[in-house]
Amino acid sequence: MSKPVLLTGAGGRVGQAVLRGIGSEYDWRLLDREPLASDRVPDRVSAADRYVADVTDFEAVREAMEGVEAVIHLAGDPRTDAPWDSVLRNNIDGTRTIFEAAVDADVERVAFASSNHAVGHYETDERTPGMYRSDDDYRLDGTEFPRPSNLYGVSKATGELLGRFYHDEYGIDVVCVRIGNLTRSHPPREYERGQAMWLSHRDCAHLFDRCLRADYGFEIVYGISDNDRKYYSIERAREVLGYDPRDNSAEYTFEGDPMDGDDG
Repeated sequence: MSKPVLLTGAGGRVGQAVLRGIGSEYDWRLLDREPLASDRVPDRVSAADRYVADVTDFEAVREAMEGVEAVIHLAGDPRTDAPWDSVLRNNIDGTRTIFEAAVDADVERVAFASSNHAVGHYETDERTPGMYRSDDDYRLDGTEFPRPSNLYGVSKATGELLGRFYHDEYGIDVVCVRIGNLTRSHPPREYERGQAMWLSHRDCAHLFDRCLRADYGFEIVYGISDNDRKYYSIERAREVLGYDPRDNSAEYTFEGDPMDGDDG
């Protein structure tokens, strides 16, 4: 990209996975509500390109967005038990602020971090735990209607709808990534559901790299690694974005240890 990329929520788990993986590939603007420690910022990012602001502050967000080509929007309250006032302010109003600022700044695309919790109530008593296993062929593919499992999931489903509106109304390219269970060096330990929706750090960075590089209009895709046991399809991410994940939770034991005994 010839212009910078704005990353909101840069200090969070997903933001740090992105920066560790592709931090050297782009010119970044980083926005977080707290100052970022120097070891959490790529070397090329100057102090002038680090913004400390609330994502609901339109003027601050608009300033950070001046001259950027794309936005990766991760900021918000990540708690699955977050109260409604926080969900409404940080996740829904904050996401609308991002899109409004993007329209005002003529930003071409926004990659929005949605969540598996936007569809959590598809995991019914009748389907689980079988749907978490490799011999079950049940798949969610992004075309299904949201069925949130908590108010956090409601906020992420609302963010997807905001993305749909701003794409249709203003022509911004929008991809919503329903992120699974992100962990760094191994799948979630002794957690069948988490292993079925595992997203490794390097696959996470690669996926958002593809969100910045690929051609699309409006998309909803699932953000998981290429796990043998999965109930989220990654075919749309492969087809539209060119996503080519390298990791698979089946290469680890249930306790999270590599099958070949190599921790590297």
